[in-house]
Amino acid sequence: MKNLIVGAIVVGSLGYGGSKFLLHHKIESAVDTAVVGMSPFVNIDYDGVSSTLGGELTIDGIRAQINGFNDEITIDRLGIDTPSYFSLLSLADVAENIPTPDEIIPEYFGFIAEGIRMRVDADYFKKLHAEIQKATQVADIDKPAARCTGKYGFSPDALAQLGYSEQVASVSAHFRRGTSNYSVSFRSSVEEMWDVDAEFTLAGDMVSELSKGPRYRPMLEAMRIEYTDDSLNGRVADYCGRLGLTEDEIVNAQLDKLAHIGKEFGIEFDEYVIDPYTEFLNGKSTLFITAKPVEPVSISQISLYKPSDVPALLDLSAETL
Repeated sequence: MKNLIVGAIVVGSLGYGGSKFLLHHKIESAVDTAVVGMSPFVNIDYDGVSSTLGGELTIDGIRAQINGFNDEITIDRLGIDTPSYFSLLSLADVAENIPTPDEIIPEYFGFIAEGIRMRVDADYFKKLHAEIQKATQVADIDKPAARCTGKYGFSPDALAQLGYSEQVASVSAHFRRGTSNYSVSFRSSVEEMWDVDAEFTLAGDMVSELSKGPRYRPMLEAMRIEYTDDSLNGRVADYCGRLGLTEDEIVNAQLDKLAHIGKEFGIEFDEYVIDPYTEFLNGKSTLFITAKPVEPVSISQISLYKPSDVPALLDLSAETL
């Protein structure tokens, strides 16, 4: 019996090692082909491919240099997350044999990118910000309130003034199938700035909805966003103060930024969001925003409503912790 157990362990280990070797070889071949295809635009190098029994498959130690620029973008880990190692093996067969998407796509899957690193004085970032400034036709883009709050995005100089020499970001997105709906959860963070954990519940079958391509029209059933400050609010208040803004002006500038974000999404926030957000600016660490519409709402059709009516349509509210 002892020899039988030992033999089973050895055979299982060899099978796992062999399948892992083939999986990594297949992924590395595909990545190398993609790297060659992108070489006219960006030069990419990486350390290798990793996988876990828990279902993660990542390309590790990525270094990318955009042609025409000297500074690199680096990424610690970039890949997918599935329920198990066997799910990875099934997904690896997608390019070779697809019975039906419903049989291939697991109960949940996700995309992960960890440790995206960029120096705030990187040449490509300076160029990108300059191009965005040219395209942003607004009167207050150079005013102190807009600069110190990042109303239109923080400039390289503003990030330096806020005390950052490097931006280190991580982001993930996970899709989970349900019986009559599905959820999409996002997690993103920038070190010593903020952390966002969001979940959207959408009506319909995930596979059939996502397979619609350009015809995809997500229907929102519920939303929950948790935004945690990681020193950014204090840094902004300090920088704005050094630019001459009073405490009230700093809060108003932040509220103006919130209004600008809402406008981008076709929403005019009411007191059920503005008041908690003001508390958040005045020292609370976490802001929770929820939406619970009576019936599923088409996200793409929100712009058809009057912006001031959208909060009621979504039953949008917020609270702080």
